[in-house]
Amino acid sequence: MTADHAVSTDAAVQAQLDRLWSLSPGADVLGLDRITRLLARLGDPHHALPPVFHVAGTNGKGSTCAFLRGALEAAGHRVHVYTSPHLVRFNERIRLAGRLIDDAALAALLAEVLDQADGIGASFFEITTAAAFLAFARTPADACVIEVGLGGRLDATNVLRAPAACGIAALGVDHQAFLGDSLEQIAAEKAGIAKRGVPLVTMDYPPPVAAPVARAAQASGAPWFPRGTTWRYTARDRLRYEDAAGSLDLPLPAMPGAHQDANLALATAMIRHQSRVAVPTAALAAAAEGTRWPARLQRLSPGPLIAPLADMPVWLDGGHNASAGAAVAAALPHLVGDRDARPLTLVLGMLANKDAAGFLAPFADAIDTLVAVPVPGHACHSPADLLTVAAGLGIPNRLTGRNIADALARVAAASARSRTLLIAGSLYLAGEVLSANDEAPD
Repeated sequence: MTADHAVSTDAAVQAQLDRLWSLSPGADVLGLDRITRLLARLGDPHHALPPVFHVAGTNGKGSTCAFLRGALEAAGHRVHVYTSPHLVRFNERIRLAGRLIDDAALAALLAEVLDQADGIGASFFEITTAAAFLAFARTPADACVIEVGLGGRLDATNVLRAPAACGIAALGVDHQAFLGDSLEQIAAEKAGIAKRGVPLVTMDYPPPVAAPVARAAQASGAPWFPRGTTWRYTARDRLRYEDAAGSLDLPLPAMPGAHQDANLALATAMIRHQSRVAVPTAALAAAAEGTRWPARLQRLSPGPLIAPLADMPVWLDGGHNASAGAAVAAALPHLVGDRDARPLTLVLGMLANKDAAGFLAPFADAIDTLVAVPVPGHACHSPADLLTVAAGLGIPNRLTGRNIADALARVAAASARSRTLLIAGSLYLAGEVLSANDEAPD
């Protein structure tokens, strides 16, 4: 299996993905030297991009990017978007002026970048980033939304010199091998995207976590706009946003979960604190109501994978850390209603380097049945290990499945015990689900 499930049904794209795999086996390698040298060979396309909205964070950065794109497009702008990982098709990483890159253009771009990469030792993500920047520089657009891959300070996307705005979403402990074991260390790495004169817009963090963000902003010369000090929001029946320029009354996000209120507010604050791309209030409202982001508490549509489950609601989420578990817990009233009745069945697959107990603990008391599955093609927790964690958290019914289809067959046989199904634990597992259910993102 290639890195990040980088496979394609298009022969020309697959040939380049095979080249990429043989050159760079996809390991996370942080640092800006390789990407800088590679981009120089390509003519430094990252210096010729439309205004960039650059987004970091542990949780919520993908959804924040989706809200940014939604607002910018609702304002009539053509928008390039670079996100990762993909769920079903590699093409999902690169959106050109509103549309996923097509196979012919993707194959040609990857070939061009790989032809220039000899001797650099560029990683999988660095090659992909260079290809995205090359595409963005050549295709007319009005704005770019670019998601940080890992961390911030040493992430390949951090070669960008002068974005329109930088944002940092919710912070949590993840990728400790690369970013450090403490929230303070992780915050410092994420805040490394700060640039001189570029607004750095962030959520509110506890003082020990906010301190390294403040230091990074000061050291770089970036004006810092944290929630609670320079902008704020409340969410009840509407989302009410306020900053020095005034207040807005917006619809709540269509995407479920209170964490999406925060992501919409952060996207709004990023747009409001920059001056290079005009976005009216009506476009922000349209983004709230119209934005969708796959595998983030996504209600699955009827499809071949979930057909055996009849009328049971099936939700999909790629969450895999404690912060994501807390977000699921907060969204449970929307998903299942009465939490006291243990109304939830969970199908869970998690990568080996993720904290299964940390993810499950916030909503373990709502889970009646857990079905543990492997994550195909990746080093993952064994189903037996996940059942041990579930037992320790008091989850009463515990099963294993050979794969996602087998797990859903087991759920169908035991469906009388629960009213709602959630599939979670890994974006890679989410990609398998979307593919099998004929719901590939577009």
